[in-house]
Amino acid sequence: MHIYFCGSIRGGRQDVPIYQTIVKKLQTYGKVLTEHVSHADLSEKGEDAVLGDKAIHDRDMEWLTIADVIVAEVTQPSLGVGYELGRAVAMNKRILCLFRPSSGRVLSAMIRGAGCQSPSSLFQVQDYVEGDIEGVLENYFGQLTNN
Repeated sequence: MHIYFCGSIRGGRQDVPIYQTIVKKLQTYGKVLTEHVSHADLSEKGEDAVLGDKAIHDRDMEWLTIADVIVAEVTQPSLGVGYELGRAVAMNKRILCLFRPSSGRVLSAMIRGAGCQSPSSLFQVQDYVEGDIEGVLENYFGQLTNN
């Protein structure tokens, strides 16, 4: 299974430790195409100094195309993550958005509203507590393999 993980880069790197936990768990379910998003040495400038914006966009769109499932940590607002999610919806991809209400933020209505479908919907939003993230992922991927 190819998994595309979305997390904030230029929008802020405050959640890198959480991204690391998520990516480590996702690696038990398949190949995480974007594991670099969880790297602590990736700054808010991302990889632009090495690759350039167009190369990053084109590479990530290629990965998004081959991904079987998209997992996005959406607590830290990010234009890039929003763009990736919109593109994934247009591609009819299976999407799980993860949000921590304890952050004090309010999730965008465009994301929360898209996840107000049935539990079998392609687009799902799951609120979580940081210590429960592995269980949330186990439940989600367990349901995927049972369908």
